[in-house]
Order: sequence, then C-alpha cells, then structure tokens
Amino acid sequence: MEKFSYIGKDMKRIDTAHKATGRALFTADLHLPRMLVGKILRSPHAHARIVAINTQKAEKLPGVKAIVTAKDTSGDKWGVFKYTQDQQFLPMEKVRYVGEEVAGVAAIDEDTALEALSLIEVTYEVLPAVFTIEEALSPGAPQLHEAYPNNINIHVHINVGDVEKGFASSYLVREDTFTAPEDSYFQGEPYAVVAQFDPLGNLEIWMPNAGPHLKAKPLSNVLKMPLNKVRVRKITIGGAFGGRSEISPADVICALLAKKAQRPVKIVYTREENTVCTRQAHSMITRIKTGVDKEGRVIARDITCHMDGGAYSSTGPIATSVPFLCMEQAYRMENVRYNGYRILTNKPIRGMFRTHGRAFACGVDIQLDMLGEALGIDPLTMRLRNARQTGDFTPTKSYVASCGLTETIEKSGEVSRWKEKFGKLPPYHGIGIGCNSVQTGFPMGIRGGSQALIKLNEDGGATVITGIVDNGQGNDHMIVQIVAEELGLTPDDIQLINADTEVTPSDPGSYSMCETFIGGNAVRLAAQDVKKKLFKIVAEEFGVGEEELSARNRKIFVKKNPQQSISFEKAVRMALTRNQSISGEGSYWPKVDWKREWVKNPYGQLSETFSFGTVICEVKVDPETGQVEVLEVTASQDVGYALNPKVIEGQFEGGVAMGGQGGMLTEFLQFHEGRVLTPTQLDYLLPLAIDMPRINNVIVESIDPKGPYGAKEAGMSVAMSAAQAYCGAISNAVGVYFHEYPITPDKILKAIEEKKNRKSGS
Repeated sequence: MEKFSYIGKDMKRIDTAHKATGRALFTADLHLPRMLVGKILRSPHAHARIVAINTQKAEKLPGVKAIVTAKDTSGDKWGVFKYTQDQQFLPMEKVRYVGEEVAGVAAIDEDTALEALSLIEVTYEVLPAVFTIEEALSPGAPQLHEAYPNNINIHVHINVGDVEKGFASSYLVREDTFTAPEDSYFQGEPYAVVAQFDPLGNLEIWMPNAGPHLKAKPLSNVLKMPLNKVRVRKITIGGAFGGRSEISPADVICALLAKKAQRPVKIVYTREENTVCTRQAHSMITRIKTGVDKEGRVIARDITCHMDGGAYSSTGPIATSVPFLCMEQAYRMENVRYNGYRILTNKPIRGMFRTHGRAFACGVDIQLDMLGEALGIDPLTMRLRNARQTGDFTPTKSYVASCGLTETIEKSGEVSRWKEKFGKLPPYHGIGIGCNSVQTGFPMGIRGGSQALIKLNEDGGATVITGIVDNGQGNDHMIVQIVAEELGLTPDDIQLINADTEVTPSDPGSYSMCETFIGGNAVRLAAQDVKKKLFKIVAEEFGVGEEELSARNRKIFVKKNPQQSISFEKAVRMALTRNQSISGEGSYWPKVDWKREWVKNPYGQLSETFSFGTVICEVKVDPETGQVEVLEVTASQDVGYALNPKVIEGQFEGGVAMGGQGGMLTEFLQFHEGRVLTPTQLDYLLPLAIDMPRINNVIVESIDPKGPYGAKEAGMSVAMSAAQAYCGAISNAVGVYFHEYPITPDKILKAIEEKKNRKSGS
C-alpha cells in the first residue's frame, strides 16, 4: 500500500475552476445593498504642512454622504512596532510624499465622489524635500520626523567573530558597491476595500490581506473599537508578495466613511494608486567587502547597506534585516559584520518584498564570481564550498535543522549541464548561478502560532476551521489535502472555513513564509486529534487496540485485517449514538527565540526551519541592441517535502518571473521630484507569458524534522536566487560584472563599449 493517498501527489487545486472561469469574487466585485463609492483625496506635494482643509463645498454637493479628514480620527500614530509608530492614516499636520491620503469621500456614484474631491480646498505650505538616500543623509537636510535624527529610521548592527582579523588572514579580499532602484509589487488585483457597520456597531470589512488577524488588531487599535467588533472577512486575494501584510490607510478611511454614512462603502484603487499608494520595495545601495582563502571559502565579510524607506516606517526593522539574514542562512562564514540603515525620504512607503534586496543578494553572489575568477574557481564550485549544511548554526545563532542547499546546487548543475557549458559557450552567451535561503516564519509574539479546529458531520464529512489565508499560492488546497490525508477522506469530503476573524482561530497569516510549516502543522494536529477520538470508539467496537487501526478510502479498518472495517460515516454516527460529538483541535507554535528582536537583539533562533534554493540561468545577449534572450532556466529548492509537486512547480515558475525575468531585466520605478513616472502596466514592464523562457523545475526534499510530513516553505528561495542567476549569466555573456540593477539594454551596451575601449587602450 502506498504511504500516502494525497500527500506528495500532483493534484488540481480546489480553487482552480472558479478562478479559471472568472467566478471567483475579489473585493472589487462585492456589491452590498445601498453601497456607496469611496474615493481618496491625495497630496500633490512631496513635503508640505497642512494649513487648512475646507470641505464645505464638497459637503453640499448632492449625492455626497460622508467626508472624513484628520479631525475624524483619534490622531494616533500607527506602526508595526511600538518604536516605529509614526504614520497617521489621515495626517493632521504634514504630508510627506506625493499621493499621501488627505481626505476621504463617500458618494452615491464615482462621478459624484470625484467631483466632491475637486471641491475640497486644502491649503498647503510647501516644505523642502529629500528624494534620495544621499540627499536625506546630507548635512542640514530637511528632517521628515523628529524621532529619527539625520533621517535614519532604522539601524541594524550585527557583528559576529573578528572581522578585521578575518580579513587579515584572508588570501584574497575585494570590496564592491551594488545599487538598485525601487520596484513595485504590482499585484494582479489592485487594492480594494469594502466596509460596513451593523446596527450594533460591529465593523465588517473585506480587503486583500496576508493575514486577517494581523489586520483586525491594528484596525481595532486605530478605530478605538473592541477586537470582537472588528470582523475581517475572507475573500479571494490576487497576490501579496509581502505587500498585504499590514493595515492600509484605505482600510481605515473606508471604515470611517462607512461609520459616518451609516452605509456600506467600497474603495477601489486605480492602477496608478495601487503602484504609488500601497507599499513599494526599497531602493538600495550596498557596499560588500569579502575575504576568502585559497580555496574560495569565505573567511570574513563586511556589509553596509542603505535602503530608501520612503516616508514612514512600515515593516522597516524587518526589511532592514532580511537581506542580511537570507545571506547568512545560505552561506557559511565565521566573521561577519553588518550595518543596515533604512533612510527616510519624501517618497512612497516601502516594505518587505518577495525578492527583497536585489543590490544585496546579487552583490553577494556576483562578488563570489569575481573572487572565484581571480582564484581560478568556477561559480558553482564557489557556492558548493560555502554552502550552508544541516546541523550548522548561522552567525546570529539560528540552528539549521534541515538543509538541502548542496543538493540543489548539484542537481541544478546536472540538469543545466553546467560543466559542459561554463566557459565553453559561444560569444555573448552566458550562464550564471544564484543561491539563497529564506526563513520559514520568525518571532511574531502572541500572534506567532496557529490554531485549527475540525468538526465531523453526521454524513462523514469534515469541516476544518482555520485562520490560514490564501493569497494565490495554494494554501486552501494545502489545508484540505492534509485533512483528507489524515482522516482517510477525499478532498470533496472536506468543507473549509478560513481567514474570517469572527469564526476562525488565530493564525500568523501568509506572512514570513510560515503557513505550510506553522498553519499546516496546526491543521494536521487537529485532524490527528479527531482521528484519535474516533479510533477509540471504533477500537472498542472491534475489540482491538487503537494503534491497530488505520483510515483510508472513507473507511476505518484493522491494519492486519483490512476486511474488518467500518465506513467513516457509520463511525461518526456510532459516536453520536453514544452521545459523543467528535471534534478536534490542533495548535502549533514555532520553536523560536522570543527574546530575539530585529534591532535591539538580533541574535537567537530566528525560525524553526529554513528553505534553500538554487537557480541556473543561460542567456544570449545581442551586442548590437543590448537585448537579453533567456534561453533556459533551471530552478531548484529544498522544500522539505513536496506536498503537491505541481503547485510547487508553479511557485518556482512565478519566482523566476518575478525575481529574474522581471526583477533583473525590466522592473523598476522611475521618479521625478518624488513623483512616480511609471505607475501603469504600459510603463512598468512586467514579464508576460510570451517573455518566459523554458524552465526546468527540480524539487529537492530534505524532510524537515518538524514540518508537516517534512514540508517547509516552497517558493521564495527560487525567486531570490533567480535574480542572482540572471545577473551572473548576463555578466558571463558580456564579460563584464554588473553592479547596477536591473540590467537593462542601455547598461549592457555601455558595458560592451567600455570593454572595447579598454581593450583598444582608448
């Protein structure tokens, strides 16, 4: 008999049909009785004092039902952390970036709402602004917040070992600087919020989110409402990538409008608003100094990274730390120093991102290539010699319980035929490799664990209740798959209720790559609790021990005598006749160091497990146009155990699209005096299906000792490694190492020209 019925098998996701046919409802699709249209007035200035706001003309416009400004709020400042509470969702005194929210309007239709916005009179006193990291740090620069001298929002300092001694003992040392501009999450679903209050004053709200419980508590705090009166509802979500993890001004403004109008309100962002007025990814300047021995093993590394964080803190402490943590998780090193600075500028707010830190990650890997070239060691071997191993401790003291990084490197090399190609390709053809690691969860305090409940129905079906949210990656199917496997039922027998704060228990959300590991464990434990209770009843009926039973194909049977069986439905009804209503509960809290803190104490167990990925990319560069043709990509990741291989392959391919094809070739935001010049799909160049290369997916399984069935995070490491592989391949094709990302045709042509000039001596 096979080990599993569903786990480890290619399965069609339970949400496939309704998404493919367009029946899936997103927030913008909701229509409630008497619903109003909400619109937001935004600042035209990057930095200005708000002298006065006059809404009288707008209030008199027929069809306008509510207007809210800062005077309708408590004035409290919000932040993900206590020490970063610096943002008012409707600012009282100052605006700090173009597009910041100033007022909200609810009206009977969109035209009326837009006309009302035009009638709101705001008097500004324009202030000097800073738009780059260099400007923000310059002496006498305008200060965005009094709480952050010199516009330094966050400083993360990590120092392990003896870095200077390490450099002194190194055989070869080099130092380089790498840069990358801002990029956009550009989710397929533009941000939308629907809010309504019932007669008892309870708020019901829908929006794209990575964790409903992580939205409900901040909304409760900001709106001064008890948590049990804030209900964040489940709805289909069109992507997150790190950008749906915290509450948005739109959430608060929509709720305030609904309360004031006493009618449901819906706010739907335009594509431009979705780019400018939701989170962006940080631009970055990274200086990396690395020392290696004769064999290419890293002896010491010193990194200073400056990130443009925009106007407010957002997830600043996390964002400033994660690029370093991913690097230290992937590569061994004993002596390392990191100084990460998040700098405030008069630009939109930046947060965590699926491929966070192009300049950091690509810089680390390209520098390994440079050092390897000087030593006569190829890039793949350089990574093998520095790869993290199972049983290691990272420099900041996280134990690595499972690690298949070496296997991802070796298998990717075999599939891509690295040995046959590296150094042997035709002119302007290149091949490159990137490796990275991602934590599967991190300390999140009282909201760091997950709980799941399961009840059995008298017809033998099961209902699972969990706070796990699905942003498109397949979490809904993962839940059903686990419960069906544990109870011996089919996926069709499982009813799912999830991501609704009123009826589902706490869960950290689809954030920090933890849902499979933490939420999946909780669901599995709940199913095992149900099975144990049901087995006890059946064991008494059969006169055998509970350990002698198994469940499969909707039956509970004696392992040694499968003919001695009972249908699952009959077993449930048997329990009910004995006055036992079977239900189960499971909870899982990751074993992390709760004393670890991003800034004050960045040491201790960060995550209970880590994923590891390798991508190898082969390209052809046109020396006349600078265009890059990606010929083939091999993506591999240690996923612990592949619960649904086809879903994982889809995650790999999405990661290559985001991190490599888009992130390293075309995606970046352009600004002029704080204003985004490329906010639409015509300007911001996302890769299309026609742009994608052939992708070879290689799943590596390390069987994590604590993951459900050995599983862990399964998508992020590929996304981050793809950027590095593309960078390495283009550098290899051109014969020039690139330090500025993305690598666009103009940069390639410039590099080719400079290389020719150096050869000719001109």
